[in-house]
Amino acid sequence: MQITINGKPEGLQASTVMDVLKHKAIDPHMVAVELNTRIVERTQLETTAVKDGDHIEFLFYMGGGS
Repeated sequence: MQITINGKPEGLQASTVMDVLKHKAIDPHMVAVELNTRIVERTQLETTAVKDGDHIEFLFYMGGGS
């Protein structure tokens, strides 16, 4: 399956958003996920299907400032 992750095309086998997170070794508590311009609720990561051609954006939480 071909999907786009953070603007880069990638081929991988995944059936859910959680599968993609595991494949990329991303802790689901440290990221917000946008699938085709819609935010996926953390409680829905394991049940939200990923399909060929989907666009996923990972939005990482970052601390900083003074």
